[in-house]
Amino acid sequence: MRGKFVYVVFLALFITACFHQPPQPLVLDSFEDSCGSSCIDFGAGNGSKVSISLSTDKVYAGKKSLKIEYSGVPSGYMWVARGYGLTNKKAGLWQRPPQKIAWRKYGAFSFYLYGQAKGVNIAFDIKDKDNEMFRCMFRDDQRGWKQVVCPFNKFFSRSDWQPQDARPNGTIDFPVVSFQFEPRTPKSGVIYIDKVELLPREEK
Repeated sequence: MRGKFVYVVFLALFITACFHQPPQPLVLDSFEDSCGSSCIDFGAGNGSKVSISLSTDKVYAGKKSLKIEYSGVPSGYMWVARGYGLTNKKAGLWQRPPQKIAWRKYGAFSFYLYGQAKGVNIAFDIKDKDNEMFRCMFRDDQRGWKQVVCPFNKFFSRSDWQPQDARPNGTIDFPVVSFQFEPRTPKSGVIYIDKVELLPREEK
């Protein structure tokens, strides 16, 4: 009788574990494609310069990372983007398209940065379904790999620029359709980005 009771308890715990698995991070992009810079939407202007490649030298996950070489000036700008609705249609290479993501399950973007500890301020921007751009700032303050986490509630709507077809309302309207990186401090350097993912919403 005792053995049967133990079996029933074990079975109940097993079923509970199977049906109540905590949500896992969702990898959006690890830059593992083979088309290199032709599948990145990037550019620069007003004196700033940027070049990109898929690198095998510094890698956090998989076999490749995104290498960004930049030279920024105070009046300049640049962007390096992946996702959908961009000028470069080949850049839509997320591992899962935006419309097939259950965004309500997630609460933050995360990625890994290989920096040079130059103190450069870097913007991580996202674009929502209404083409409104939101920004999260971080800093290249460490040599080697580090994880950068941008919670949804820490993004702010960009006041310096929005796309002409944007419908800004100050709220992220899901799905998010693209992300981009922009070194903001007027310096030159190299950074590597790898494993862009969504982190599960924290349960209260």
